[in-house]
Amino acid sequence: MCGIAGIISPHSSFIQKEKLNAMSHSLQHRGPDSEGIWINEKNTVAFAHHRLSIIDLSTNANQPLHYLHYTIIFNGAIYNYVELKNELVIKNYQFITKSDTEIIVAAFDYWGKDCLHHFDGMFAFVIYDARKDEVFIVRDRFGEKPLFYSAQFAERGKFDQFIFASEIKALWASGLPKQLNGTMMLNYLTLGHTNNFLKKTETFYNNILSLPAGHYLTIQPSLGKVQMKRWYELNYEIQNSKYDLNKDEIAVEKFTELFKTSINRRLRSDVNIGTSLSGGIDSSSIVAMSQQLLSKHLSHQCFTAVFLDFEKDESIYSKQVADHFKLKQHTIEVTVDDWINNWQTLTYHQEEPLQSTSVLTQFMVYRLAKENGIKVLLDGQGADEILGGYKKYAHWYLQELLKNDFSSFKKEKKLLQQNNFLENWNWKNYAAAFFPEKAAKQLQLNAINQQNHYSFIQKDFLHQYQNKNSLQKPVVKGLEDILYFDTFHSGLSTLLRYADRNSMANSIEVRLPFLFHELVEFIFSLPSSFKIKDGFTKLILRKSMNKLLPNNITWRTDKIGYEPPQQQWMNNKQIQEMIQESKRILVNKNVLKQKVLNQSIHPSTAHEANNFDFRYLSAAAIF
Repeated sequence: MCGIAGIISPHSSFIQKEKLNAMSHSLQHRGPDSEGIWINEKNTVAFAHHRLSIIDLSTNANQPLHYLHYTIIFNGAIYNYVELKNELVIKNYQFITKSDTEIIVAAFDYWGKDCLHHFDGMFAFVIYDARKDEVFIVRDRFGEKPLFYSAQFAERGKFDQFIFASEIKALWASGLPKQLNGTMMLNYLTLGHTNNFLKKTETFYNNILSLPAGHYLTIQPSLGKVQMKRWYELNYEIQNSKYDLNKDEIAVEKFTELFKTSINRRLRSDVNIGTSLSGGIDSSSIVAMSQQLLSKHLSHQCFTAVFLDFEKDESIYSKQVADHFKLKQHTIEVTVDDWINNWQTLTYHQEEPLQSTSVLTQFMVYRLAKENGIKVLLDGQGADEILGGYKKYAHWYLQELLKNDFSSFKKEKKLLQQNNFLENWNWKNYAAAFFPEKAAKQLQLNAINQQNHYSFIQKDFLHQYQNKNSLQKPVVKGLEDILYFDTFHSGLSTLLRYADRNSMANSIEVRLPFLFHELVEFIFSLPSSFKIKDGFTKLILRKSMNKLLPNNITWRTDKIGYEPPQQQWMNNKQIQEMIQESKRILVNKNVLKQKVLNQSIHPSTAHEANNFDFRYLSAAAIF
C-alpha cells in the first residue's frame, strides 16, 4: 500500500523535478517508510513513490523498482505472489527481493497484459517499458486502489502533458487548478449521489479523471498518445441447474473454501495485522476464519467503535465475538467532539463529498489500529453488495419471486417481515416487478423532479448544470441485476474510496477478503436463493459460518451498518455553527439561495435519504 505519482510528456521541459517532488510530498501519508524519484533517460517519463512497507521490509524492495528493462511504481498488494513466484521461477525468472512488486514485473514480462488475470489483489500500478518506450497504467477489478489523471492536450489526440497520482491532492500540488464539476455537485446536494455510473471517469473536478476499475491505459510518451481499454468484466450467468441449496451443501462448501483461501492470502504480512470488528456477520466471519488460519503464536487484535447509550451501538455483539475467540479488543468511543476536531482532516483526505458521519467512525477505528502498532487491517467492505445484505435488496428479491414463484413470494415476504429485513413494501413494488423498464424511467423522473423542486438551489446553478442523462436508473429485473449494479457501477465504489483514504490517512493497509475475485464470481454464479431465503439475507455466508460463530451472531436480524448517532450529534451548537457557515459558503458560490440561511437545521440520521444539512457541510468543505 503506497502512494504513486508521475508526469509523462513528449516535451522534456514538462518533466520538472520540483513539480514531481511537490506531488510526491502530498502523498507522504500513504507511504512514510521510504520515498523514491526516477526520471527516464529521454526525460519523457517521471515517477514518484511513497512506500508503506508490508512485504519485504528491506530497502531492496523500495520503489521505483527496476527489473530487466522495466521500471514500476505500485500501490496495493498481490496476495497470491507466493504462488506466482513459484510458477515464474520454474520459467527461469530470478528475483532479488521477497516483495510482490517484483513478481508483477516478471509476470508482465512473461504474460504481457494477460498477467492481470493471474493476479489476486488490489492494485494500481504503472510500468515503463524502456524497449517499447511505453507506459502501462492499470487499476484492479473492483477499484480498491485509486488512480487519478489529467491530460493537457496540444491538439486532438495528442497531449503535451499527462499527470497521474493516487490522490487528487497530488495533481493540485503539481499546479493543476481546482475546477469543480457543477453537475456532480448538483446531483450530490439534491440526491446524495457521489458518482456517475454512466461516466465512471468523472470526478467532482472537471479537469481530473478517475481510471475506472478493471481498466488500463497504454501511453506512448514520445507521441503524446493515450488509449484506454477495459480488461475485466464479470459475466454473471445464473447457473440454476448447478447448485440447489435445498438438496446439498456443495455450494456452501465451495464458498467456504474460497473464503478461506481469500483470508489465508490476505493474512500474508511481515508486519502486525488486525481486524475491524463491528459485531455484524461480515466482520465477525473474517475474525472467525482468521482464527482458524493464524498460527497460535501470532497475536491477532480487533478494533471497534462504540456509541454509549445509543440504540444502534453494536458493542455487545463485537465483545461477544472477541471473547469467543479470546482476542484482544481495542475500542474507541466516537463522540461529537471527534467530529468537530477531525472534520477538516477527514475532508482533506477524502477530497470528495461524504454521505454521512459513518466515514468519520471508520477513520477513528483505523486511527486506533495505527496507535496500537497495526499496519494491516482486514475489513468487510463488499459483502453487502455481493451477498444482498442491505434491507433494500429484499424488495428486488421479492419482485423476482413475484414473477416466477408466487407461493415462494408469499412465504418469503412474511418471513422477511418477521425478521425485520423488509420495509415499505407496497403497490409500487408490484408494478416494478412486472414493468422494470417503466420503473427505472419513473425513478429517473422522480430524481429530476426532486432537483427541479428543491427550493434552495439557485435556479441559474440548476439550469447550467442539470444533466438529466446523469440521473438514469438501472433496469432491475431481478436481485442479481441490482447486486451487479451496486458492486460494479455504484455503491461499492464510494465505500472503497472511504476505506482507501481513511486507511492511508493513518498509514495503514486495509485488505478486503470479500473482494477476492474468484469468490465474487462464484457468488454471482449462484441463484438468488443463496443470498436471500428463509427470511434471511447473506444466507450462504450464514450457513458457512454456522459452526464457527455464536448462533446469535450468525443469525442476527437487526441489520445496523455501523451507524453513529449522527442525529444526536447534529444538535450540538458547534456542529450547527459549522453547518451554517457551510451554507454561507454555498450561498456565496451561487449554489444555494440566500433563504437557506434562514432555514432551521434538520438533524438527520446517518442513512437518512434527505440528509441535506450534512451534505451542505460536506460540499462546502471541497470548495
